[in-house]
Amino acid sequence: MRIAALVPSLARGERKVAEAIAADGERAVDLTAQELADAVGVGRASVVRTAQTLGYEGYPQLRVALARERAFAAAVPEVAEGSLGVVQAAVDRFARALPHTAAALTEDVVEAFVAALDEAPRLVIAASGLSAPLGHDVAMRLTSAGRPAEFLSDSLAQHIAARHLGAEDVLFVISGSGANAASLHAADAARAAGARVLALTAFARAPLVSRATTALVVPPVTDSFQDELLQTSRAAFALVIEALVEALVVRRGPRGRGAREATLSVVSDSLGE
Repeated sequence: MRIAALVPSLARGERKVAEAIAADGERAVDLTAQELADAVGVGRASVVRTAQTLGYEGYPQLRVALARERAFAAAVPEVAEGSLGVVQAAVDRFARALPHTAAALTEDVVEAFVAALDEAPRLVIAASGLSAPLGHDVAMRLTSAGRPAEFLSDSLAQHIAARHLGAEDVLFVISGSGANAASLHAADAARAAGARVLALTAFARAPLVSRATTALVVPPVTDSFQDELLQTSRAAFALVIEALVEALVVRRGPRGRGAREATLSVVSDSLGE
């Protein structure tokens, strides 16, 4: 992107934003629109307008373009030879990050999260893009634990279902970036309906967090927003989801154990010789 060449033609506020991005694109990738606005002393609207003036729909799209540009310009890191080396490097990277998976979780937040999953008359799961498989997974795991959950694969259907929730119902949104437009629309629809919104995301300052009644922040396996875009992993989310379902089973006591036994009976009957 030739941001520097466009700076002279921008309005004063937009010029300050563009100059900051041009001076330190790596830092800009990891800043939200509000954080960048605060850093250069302008309003958030100036950041959004700058991104649009530069030809992007909004600041999130500019961040993605910056990340892509920097990634293609960077040297390819050395890894062990062959496909096995790539697999081992990925596993090692996750192993190093694993101790930090629950670093941002607190007892009161997790307790509130599990209680909402347990008590809601109706539970709808919203997840799009690379988080969609986790939506299907958590719905199956919760249902198997005796807590019926709905996951509709179409994002518009998720939005519609969220709008029809009641005041005691719950929308559980899974979004790594916390900025997926479809997921945010579903969260807004649930809030408009008076329902509670549970969020699982990787970034504490993501737009989804401000929309959630309760949010669990699970840091990404990678180190930054840029890495999250380029080397997206949902391994940590999958681990936390399994743990949340286990916590739900424990919370439900005999009901939880009974549901698990019933599920195992069905699984046993489905196995061939």
